[in-house]
Amino acid sequence: MPPVQLIVTPDWVTPDARWRKCAVSSPSPAGVLVAGAAAGCKGLRPDGQAAPLPPPSHTEARVTDRPLRSALYVPATQPRALEKARTLPCDAIIFDLEDAVAPARKEEAQRTLIQTLRTADYGHRMRIVRVNGPEDLPAFADVPVDALLLPKLRGPDLPPSVHPLWAMIETAEAVLNVAAIAAHPAIAGLVMGTNDLMKDLHLPERPGRPGLIHALSASVLAARAARKPVLDGVHTALHDADGLRAEAQQGRDLGFDGKTVIHPAQIAAANAAFGPSADEIALARRQIEAHAAVEAAGQGVAVVDGRIVEALHADIARRILSHAAIIARTTGGPT
Repeated sequence: MPPVQLIVTPDWVTPDARWRKCAVSSPSPAGVLVAGAAAGCKGLRPDGQAAPLPPPSHTEARVTDRPLRSALYVPATQPRALEKARTLPCDAIIFDLEDAVAPARKEEAQRTLIQTLRTADYGHRMRIVRVNGPEDLPAFADVPVDALLLPKLRGPDLPPSVHPLWAMIETAEAVLNVAAIAAHPAIAGLVMGTNDLMKDLHLPERPGRPGLIHALSASVLAARAARKPVLDGVHTALHDADGLRAEAQQGRDLGFDGKTVIHPAQIAAANAAFGPSADEIALARRQIEAHAAVEAAGQGVAVVDGRIVEALHADIARRILSHAAIIARTTGGPT
């Protein structure tokens, strides 16, 4: 492979050059070029002399194929809620040390959560801890978690972490820098902080979230370009079931992988919106079968329910069936 040009992450940037040329031995399994010492990269100084890049100070995130239809925020100060979360049908739990914990109880919350994570079994549910900031990361170095969620990020300047990091996109600056944040090798996923973002943008609450559409779409675009999951923000009206369903469906239509929720009663709506329905699964099977039949006959286009089915549609259908199979295997959903 010939040398390629790339923008490296901030922890690899030196004052003498923000652009580097890098000889890369091979693509990663996800098709993303791997930079750093593991790939044998060398920087190119302005004088043309090669210089080794320092190794990254983060654990490289890996793309997950696990379902993330619903992610429940659970305050770390509530032992009953921490216990109940083990039985709920959510795909992920965001153990919250930030907004849901009063300042006077921060240390207590951290101790309670660390003890819980070391002893409790949360099964298939992804365990994400929303920390207060970089100062919390060392306390979780040897704690069994799947990721640490950083709030109030403004750009891709990340603290070192032995765990994969997720990023809250909840400031105007974060939206403007979301592509760089998502592309950072330590970032494993994005979570929209829609309430804080509305505050930062001076937006009123409106059905359909018109003022947030650009930020939501930009974040999905950045996540897809980086091949990482992205979760929509919360619906704060606890008794507005119709509004929750509409907002969850909007999130799926925009391309999100799932929705964050703040109450167990909201999980079912998120799971329904972001999981393939029985009708979608049946259609996917028919599309794959029809496409296989025309390929075997030496043709290129099939027709199912009056719509053409090309190779790209068969690929989408296979992704739907794969997603459904994973959900069924972990949570007992339709296949």
